[in-house]
Amino acid sequence: MSAKSSTATQVLFDAPGPKGRRRILILSILSVLAIAGLIALGLWQFAKNGQLDPGRWVVYLRADYLAFLGQGLMGTLKATGMAAVVAFPLGLLLALGRHAQIPGLSHLVAVWIEFFRGIPMLLVVYAFLLALPAYGVNVPRFWMLVIPMILVSSATTAEVFRAGIRAVDKGQREAAAAIGLSGFDTMFSVILPQAVRLVLPSLILALVSLLKDSTLGYVVSYNELQFQGKTMVSITRYLVQTYVVVSVIYIAINFLLTRVALMLDARMKARAASS
Repeated sequence: MSAKSSTATQVLFDAPGPKGRRRILILSILSVLAIAGLIALGLWQFAKNGQLDPGRWVVYLRADYLAFLGQGLMGTLKATGMAAVVAFPLGLLLALGRHAQIPGLSHLVAVWIEFFRGIPMLLVVYAFLLALPAYGVNVPRFWMLVIPMILVSSATTAEVFRAGIRAVDKGQREAAAAIGLSGFDTMFSVILPQAVRLVLPSLILALVSLLKDSTLGYVVSYNELQFQGKTMVSITRYLVQTYVVVSVIYIAINFLLTRVALMLDARMKARAASS
């Protein structure tokens, strides 16, 4: 570790002494024991009420139930994929608009970004479900979910891209100017490729957020995984089991995406350290 990095680490975090480390260890053990106790208590309550009866779980191995949940999973992936395909490029355009030196444009884009960053996505979904139809604007249920996802995610992603652009070393701009590149060529040939590589792990984490946002599809009765789980509860009457299975599916997908983001981040850090 370099002296500069070591100094920054000391400023941000004082390394604990022997007593501090011992206190942290004790608190960590107590926290683990408390969590384990809560899990054990929950399992005991489930067993007491018959929720762990194998007959309540094996039904989810039936082909028709798996196919039913699979339809919901495909709906979730379709909505998430479509939202990402549109939201990420739109977020990049918004970031460029906020970064632009055109009078009025950066302020207009900033207002747009801050508005959709600050408003809950559920309110945007309700706007498409309840408010717009009152004015004769009707869109399919798929787009009632996807358009709000695009609006909110693009605003958040715009700030991710803007941070990536600002993180590129100023020397890159100076070098581009020294060889006669215009501002446009510098941005698109030098700055953006580096910025995109820097924010790639963050974009994958934004994809995780989009996947979780797709659960609001139940509001508009779009057949995504959460909505299919809700329907399955009405069929099986097994609320706990259904939502545990649905949660496991979400956790598995988000875990894989998070691991990909961490691997990309580690690879870029290793490449930066070796250069």
